[in-house]
This record gives sequence, C-alpha cells and structure tokens, in this order.
Amino acid sequence: MWALVIGALVIISITHWVYRWRNPRCINGKLPPGSMGLPLLGETLQFFSPNTSSDIPPFIKKRMKRYGSIFKTSLVGRPVVISTDPDLNHFIFQQEGHLFQSWYPETFTEIFGKQNVGSLHGFMYKYLKNMVLNLFGPESLKRMLNEVEQTTNRNLQHWSTQNMVELKESTARMIFDLTAKKLISYDGNNSSENLRENFVAFIQGLISFPLNIPGTAYHKCLQLLTDHPLVLKELTEEHERIVRNRENADSGVTWKEYKSMTFTFQVINETVRLANIVPGIFRKTLRDIQFKGYTIPADWAVMVCPPAVHLNPAKYEDPLTFNPWRWKGIELNGGSKHFMAFGGGMRFCVGTEFTKVQMAVFLHCLVKKYRWNTIGGGNIVRTPGLQFPNGFQVQIMEKDNGEKGTA
Repeated sequence: MWALVIGALVIISITHWVYRWRNPRCINGKLPPGSMGLPLLGETLQFFSPNTSSDIPPFIKKRMKRYGSIFKTSLVGRPVVISTDPDLNHFIFQQEGHLFQSWYPETFTEIFGKQNVGSLHGFMYKYLKNMVLNLFGPESLKRMLNEVEQTTNRNLQHWSTQNMVELKESTARMIFDLTAKKLISYDGNNSSENLRENFVAFIQGLISFPLNIPGTAYHKCLQLLTDHPLVLKELTEEHERIVRNRENADSGVTWKEYKSMTFTFQVINETVRLANIVPGIFRKTLRDIQFKGYTIPADWAVMVCPPAVHLNPAKYEDPLTFNPWRWKGIELNGGSKHFMAFGGGMRFCVGTEFTKVQMAVFLHCLVKKYRWNTIGGGNIVRTPGLQFPNGFQVQIMEKDNGEKGTA
C-alpha cells in the first residue's frame, strides 16, 4: 500500500517537474513562444546536429517559421531566448553592461576560449580592450604593414614550392605567428611546436576570438574566389592597378594603398557575411527585459544569431549568392543591425581591423604574383560553427610573366 502511495507521489512530482520545465513561468509578462525540449537536455542535440547547408541553420530556420524572429528554447540545461530580430540584436549590443552581460555556456568554451575577453566585465575588460586597441590601432597597424607583407610573401613563396598546401592549417599558422610576435615577441622560427601550442590559448583569449576563425575566413575566401572567376578578375585588376601606380613596382604596400583597396574590402565583407563563422553571440539578462510584447526574465541567456541576419532576403537580395558588389558605396567602420560578423556595441571585436589588414595584404600578395588550383576538400559542415572536415587543399604556383590572375 505504502509502495503504491510513494510511487504515485514520485510520478506526480516528476510529472509536475516536467510540466514546469516545459512551461516556465514569467511573473512580469509573456515569454516568447517556443519549446523547452526534453528535461535537462532541452533542444541541445537538435541545435548541435551537423548540417551541410550554407543557409540559416535548420534549427533556427524551422523555429523562425513556427514562432517568429524571437523564440525561447533550452540549451545545455539553461533557458535561452534566441533573437533573429535586428532591432533586438541592436538593443542587446547597445545595452551591454546595463541590461545585458557577456556570457557563454561551458559547452561553448572550447569554441570561444576558456579565459577569453568575453568572460571579463567592467574595469578588467576595458583595461584589456584598451591594451589590445593600442597594439592593433591604426598607427600601430601602419607600422606593421611591411611586416605583414613580408610574412605573407615569405609564406606564399614557401607554399609555391610544395605540391599541396592545406590552406586552413597553413594560414592559421601564419596568422598566429604574426599575432604572437606582435603581442609577446614570439619567434616562430626559433620556437618549438610545443611552445607555439602553449601560447595559443593565451593569444586566443586576448584577441577575443579563436585564431582558427580568420584562418577559416581565408579558407572560405579562396574557395569563393575559385568558384567566381569574375570576382577574382576584378580583385586582381584592383591590385595590379595599385602596383602600376607606384614609382617602384617592388615597393611595399602603403597605408594609402591599403585604404584604397575598395573592392578587396567588399570581398572580405561578403566572405564573412556568407561564412557565418560565429553561429551565435551570447549574453545574459541582468534584469527582466520587455521587448515587442515579450518579457525575457532576469538571468536568462540570450543568443544573437548572426546567420539569420546575414542571410535575410529582406535585406540582402539573393542572400546565398556571393556578390561583393552589393557592398559598393557602403562603408562599415563597425557593426550594424544587418552586419555583425565581428560582433557589435562595446564588445565589437578589437581585432577586426588587424584581421582586415592581414586578409587584404594576403589577397594583394596572392593575386599579384600567384595562381592556384584546387586539389581537394572544401566541403562544409556546421555543428553549428563552420568547419571544413576534409580541409581545403590547393596547389599554389607563381604566375608566368604577363599572366593575368586566375585561380
């Protein structure tokens, strides 16, 4: 008899707990629509489910159609509101430190670094941000141009002697060596591989995103240029024109030349828009937030979803098409409601301009003197971040005299 009573109480308790899990209460308003999924697991498995789509992740797209641009879910045991709404995204970034605070679940620390700048707040964050800005500000980058170009030329020359180059690994190593040398006077030529690996975590945290992200951007950029010869043609013409206008064709890239690389910046913007390397930007609410008739309770997580913004057909015509010309006449000095590849608000990535300098100089050196053939790889998988499981292997060759830029 008592066993039946205890069993019934256990069943009632579990049923009540499951009901409360799936139907969280909100005292001060109405929660966004959505499903909390299974107890504890939530919808974590669906969120991390691999897919090969270049479109908005299926997990997000399906729920946008069902619930709208703002919806709730549960990831890694925590209630989360996912925003694909440009206005809410902008509001979140602008209210950093007041209504929202940077936060990432433990499961994501392998993606974003365990001691990254994103985990810091207040004085320490501002101190480190200013320190990095001093290292990678415009005046410092002007002085670095020659070093970036020399490093790029040295690597391209080395790669051109090889039968095959694994692009992501090679570019990531080049980027790391440049960054580490600037930050900690690291010398890749005279340091062991083990020492290099030990410094990776420190550098990744300091510049607030993993070094494999710009490596992936190079990777994706060359893949897109390979598939779009007209884009490569205009890009090559821009850099050949820069060289022709020099008094000495062999002189290095100047800051004025760098700032004149209009089409190059369009290519970079379009590459990072399509690549959507960062699948989500997380914050935590510091108090109840009312927005567009919904309430996001205090201490809930909020995930801004850049892919949904970057691939929105209402903003970008044919959003899955690689079209650098769509950026013509548009100057982006930071993030915007419709472009957040480098974050936004006070936490706009402090390494953005450094990344652009590296990519622009890399493209300048590449299309000016080299051509390449694709050997293998290039297939994408999102889990949910962008990955190339089979890599992207290319053969890089010096151009013959008078040869125009072709992949």
